[in-house]
Amino acid sequence: MSGLIVSNLSVTLGEKTILSDIALTAMPGSMTGLIGPNGAGKSTLMRAMLKLTPLSSGTITFDGTNLLAMPGRARAQLTAFVEQSGSTDSRLTAREVVMLGRIPFQSVWQSMPSPADLTEAETALAAVNMTAFAERLFHTLSGGEQQRILIARAIAQQPRLLILDEPTSHLDVHAQLITLDLLRGRAQAGATVVLALHDLNLAAAFCDTLVVLHDGHLAGQGTAEQVLTPALLRTVYGVEATLLQHPKTGRPLIAYDLPSRLRMAPPNSD
Repeated sequence: MSGLIVSNLSVTLGEKTILSDIALTAMPGSMTGLIGPNGAGKSTLMRAMLKLTPLSSGTITFDGTNLLAMPGRARAQLTAFVEQSGSTDSRLTAREVVMLGRIPFQSVWQSMPSPADLTEAETALAAVNMTAFAERLFHTLSGGEQQRILIARAIAQQPRLLILDEPTSHLDVHAQLITLDLLRGRAQAGATVVLALHDLNLAAAFCDTLVVLHDGHLAGQGTAEQVLTPALLRTVYGVEATLLQHPKTGRPLIAYDLPSRLRMAPPNSD
């Protein structure tokens, strides 16, 4: 079967079970959103998919091949990972950071980037609207600018499997929409895109499938319409909400109910 398939995945660190018996499928040409409250295990799951966190049990395959058994170079040519935040003490320019995404494709004897490497890097910078920042030192950029550069680095890898941990967390609304539309374009071009999101309305608007984690367990998997129910939001997030329908897209739109103590008091009648 094509795409990413995670079966019976568990992760235990020390005495604590972080993830227990997780199973999910993410298909090529689609965006799969990982959602759940803080501490649910989303970041651990993504790192486990890429052999950055050891599994206690389970299997992970991509297009029928054991992803974790691949040599590191082959896995890096296939996958790209954007962490929640990235920093470096090295005095690298934004373009040089993006060029790091081309390393898996360079030979050990290659001392300079190839024309193809340079083209991929420039294309990736343009895709995230950061061409004008290419010569800026990475560490001098704002959090949102750094995040866009890290996404460009991942795009420069031309991955078939793209995994992103909160790729919109430092971005303003406009940049969030542009970034998610860019990722949706990568999916429509054939990539398998898996990303963690906290904003459930963005997840509902852009993701084809949602995977819900709660306390390290799988709490739901399916389309936004199937998953985002008032009952699940109450159980997983501890919130009351009304589900509406977006007037243009028809996708679910969540209207949260404020806790009573936060509701505005009625105006004084006298």
